[in-house]
Amino acid sequence: MLLIQNAHLIDPASRTDGIRDILIEGEKIRKIGEHIAPEEAGDAASLTVLNAEGLTAVPGLVDAHVHFRDPGFTYKEDIESGAQAAAAGGVTTVVLMANTKPCVDNAEILRYVLEKGANTPIHVETCANVTLGMKGKELVDMKGLHAAGAVGFTDDGIPLLSEETARAAMEAAAAEGVPISFHEENPAFIQNNGINAGKASAHFGIGGSDRQAEIDMVRRDVRLAEETGACVVIQHISTKEAVELVRQAKEKGADVHAEATPHHFTLTEEAAIRFGTLAKMNPPLREEADRQAILEGLADGTIDMIATDHAPHSAEEKSRPVTEAPSGIIGLETSLALGVSELVDTGRLSLMQLMERMSLAPARLYGLDAGYVAEGGPADLVLFDPAEAWTPQRFSSRSQNSPFLGQTLKGRIHATICRGRVVYGSC
Repeated sequence: MLLIQNAHLIDPASRTDGIRDILIEGEKIRKIGEHIAPEEAGDAASLTVLNAEGLTAVPGLVDAHVHFRDPGFTYKEDIESGAQAAAAGGVTTVVLMANTKPCVDNAEILRYVLEKGANTPIHVETCANVTLGMKGKELVDMKGLHAAGAVGFTDDGIPLLSEETARAAMEAAAAEGVPISFHEENPAFIQNNGINAGKASAHFGIGGSDRQAEIDMVRRDVRLAEETGACVVIQHISTKEAVELVRQAKEKGADVHAEATPHHFTLTEEAAIRFGTLAKMNPPLREEADRQAILEGLADGTIDMIATDHAPHSAEEKSRPVTEAPSGIIGLETSLALGVSELVDTGRLSLMQLMERMSLAPARLYGLDAGYVAEGGPADLVLFDPAEAWTPQRFSSRSQNSPFLGQTLKGRIHATICRGRVVYGSC
């Protein structure tokens, strides 16, 4: 058993905001109160007491957009190393993307991912693909894959270009009652992906990714969402126009949701100029007006979730020329700190709202028993100091591709608890 005393509990489900003691027994929270005496635990010999004075306790983070590269690209990351990185970042539940090799378009690969994930210290869920082989043509067996444990569907990494296929996919996902997520980049508007068409592409002397690539596909998919009634997620939103399209769709009653990544609400294309391939990602970092629109979308609820799009790549891959290096950065270990620094400390969101975007909302979207702190609920918690500065020198992830490496951040995690066990930090 574990007794956490004197923690500042922030729970977005109950709206609790105050000093509380939390008694954990097994994988569940047994009691929450203003004062819990160690004697109440009953078994003193098995009790560990943690004085969390000065620390904030929040639900374990739920990251609904993560790449662990397993199977197929485990030199970048595997499920075990990814889980370690998640725990170091306060993430106790991840939803994996399906663009592995082989991809998760069948029950065998789905079972491999889930069984391997079950042996990690955190909760590992996964999406399955929308189309067979991620080829954008023939739909997977959504009913069968959902029954086998897939919590959603996505061909993330590749846009679904056919409107006919996108509509059929939405209808099939709606029939299963699960989210379907879309990577919104129309290649017709892209010369070189990962770099914004504008100041950044001009700096590198290349053609880049025009903002219309995202706008065009988001416009189509929010319309299809309204027509089909599907629960549609717009992944890693990057443009002010796409944010407005999602806002309008929500106002019309469409079941549309959107993710924002920490890098898109923190950085602009100036970072691509400064950091080169370490700040190359799909969709690319865009202009300050886009960043501001994402901040506004997070504040007014247009953007429901913060998800990292944790995308590991090797140092060798990222050392290639900008037109050849793969897109993506890791983000699990810096997401909470960037949320505190860029959203809470600037007054955009309260800490309560941040926890809703980073834990409760994604858990509810995917139907997961996570994202809240309550008696009888899962003992998945993070203890951190929102004001404490720290500087990451090396990440737990197998890959280190992040422009935030060596940067001083605020919001240091002291302990991550999952299933009632300390999986990062110490008591």
